[in-house]
Amino acid sequence: MKKPFVICHMMSSVDGRILSKNWGSQELVKKFSGLYEECHETFGSQAWMCGRVTMEKDFSNGAKPDLVKPDKPIARTPFIGDKEAVSFAIAVDAHGKLGWEKNEAGGNHIIEILTEEVSDEYLYYLQRKGISYIFAGTMELNFRSALEQLARLFPIRTIMLEGGGNINGSLLNEGLIDELSLLIVPIADGTPKTPTTFEVGEYLSQRPSALLELIENRQLEQDVLWLRYRFKSDGM
Repeated sequence: MKKPFVICHMMSSVDGRILSKNWGSQELVKKFSGLYEECHETFGSQAWMCGRVTMEKDFSNGAKPDLVKPDKPIARTPFIGDKEAVSFAIAVDAHGKLGWEKNEAGGNHIIEILTEEVSDEYLYYLQRKGISYIFAGTMELNFRSALEQLARLFPIRTIMLEGGGNINGSLLNEGLIDELSLLIVPIADGTPKTPTTFEVGEYLSQRPSALLELIENRQLEQDVLWLRYRFKSDGM
């Protein structure tokens, strides 16, 4: 299978929790976020990918899709909204709920990963916005298919997978992550029922835990640790 190299790039408390709203001082959280972005840039990736909830909270600015019925049914085939794009923001949006103000986020062309049950009205909305999309499954997402299409249809060699925990957990469970880049901030969170770096849903057939090999560790400013791990493909 040809797929992009997938680096899961995350920031968490020492107990693995990833919601920064529980971390107190917003000034300190801003400094942590700056370090996170600086580390992100060192990878020189062509794309970053987030789940719907993360995209809605941090990138879509609360936009709602303007749904209009198209003149004819729309085939469930990939749509490329900008053939000249060289950097991409990938939104995992199985049921087609995200709205967008334009066809880019942070200067990166948007690609939506959908299931085939998404309505024609939503597909027509994405086409009118010039937002690219692919289909990865009929009713449930198939991330292997999604990554294969992203490698085949777009100039994407490396993807930064950046949450939330359920998206990370789904790719982890399928053995699709090649590297973990984890910033650990010096905060013990302890908030109950808070998402962690990897959340494997109960609806998935959980596979054996992944074994990692530490390839780099650095102490950054603000007592933040940056750990990089390679996933061992044989699990040993």
